Amino acid sequence: MPKMKRFAFLAALVLLFAPLAARAQNAVRGVDFVHPLQFSEAEQDAALARIASAGVRVIRFGMYQQDLDKNIAFIARAHTHNIAVDLILHGLYPPDAPQRPYRAKEFPNMWAGPLISSLSPELSRPYFQQLLDKLDADGIALAALEFENEINMAGDNPDFSLPGQGRVLGLNDLYHDPEGQKVAKGYLQYLKVLAALKQVRDHSRLNTHTPLLPTSVVDIVEEGPWPTPKPYDGVSVGATIAFMRANGLDQLVDAYNLHTYPWADHPGDKTSAIHRARRLAALIQPVCAAAGSAGGKPCWITEWGFSYGSKTCAADEAARSQLVQEMMGDFAQWIRERRLTGLLYYSWTGDPAFDVERCGALTRSGQAAIDPITAR
Repeated sequence: MPKMKRFAFLAALVLLFAPLAARAQNAVRGVDFVHPLQFSEAEQDAALARIASAGVRVIRFGMYQQDLDKNIAFIARAHTHNIAVDLILHGLYPPDAPQRPYRAKEFPNMWAGPLISSLSPELSRPYFQQLLDKLDADGIALAALEFENEINMAGDNPDFSLPGQGRVLGLNDLYHDPEGQKVAKGYLQYLKVLAALKQVRDHSRLNTHTPLLPTSVVDIVEEGPWPTPKPYDGVSVGATIAFMRANGLDQLVDAYNLHTYPWADHPGDKTSAIHRARRLAALIQPVCAAAGSAGGKPCWITEWGFSYGSKTCAADEAARSQLVQEMMGDFAQWIRERRLTGLLYYSWTGDPAFDVERCGALTRSGQAAIDPITAR
């Protein structure tokens, strides 16, 4: 091909595929910064500087009312590094709200706490107002607001009985099963407090248009008995979102909120890659609608990643980075379709089994997780 014709041909290819590449980038990107208050202020600032230098502009973390001022100081510190925060909030409860105790030996990952069905809109609203007023006063706009975390599982939702029946509840269970009705009661109370948060957000000076997300939901799709027996219960993603939508969710939020931790078996194997892609499709396709459509909301995935399983430095990152690159290609499809509009990797720092900043450096898989998204 003559030189001039070859140049024209390449230029045409750039013009053809540039819009596709732009759509593949059209999602909020970031990383989780887990429990930042476990670090000193100097350590927080150093980590934020490294995050900023890597090109990350959004971090996610959760806070409670008792540490309000310390968390606002951390948000302000991130703001000075040109990093916005996706902030997880938790509601308030009456002092006499029923509590689930922590039973470490029997249920080590089933956390203590008051029942979701005891959440108080009246107590939570002034707390939300105080927080957003302080952010307005400091000139800080958030990247997103989330309310509660993973309440479709027994671990973070004390409305579930312990021990459970070892199954994943469906939509019919939420209406007719005794255990499902208990969880559904909590979902309805949750929506009341979410509505209070929306009212406060809508009247904020700087955060009126900050995306409001509901509780993240754990990626359980199949209903019925767990494939591997477990002494606790959950509710499927589809049933959780369908029930909440039937009770007004879409009038309260800007997107839905998913967590997924893909299988890490056989990196580079085509069959395993297909299984991961199909599992992601089974999660996203039924519940995530294209942005702007009338059939629901798009989704953010606010946690995804691959565990290292240890705190040691990563010696050989080839397999793990290959897995991350593979998943980034899978996510690109859903971003192009505008069903996925937020993608945050778990975690940059704060959870040693998952952290991509290890032994003072960003791992190859961490770099792959924050690199520009391209389709496979």
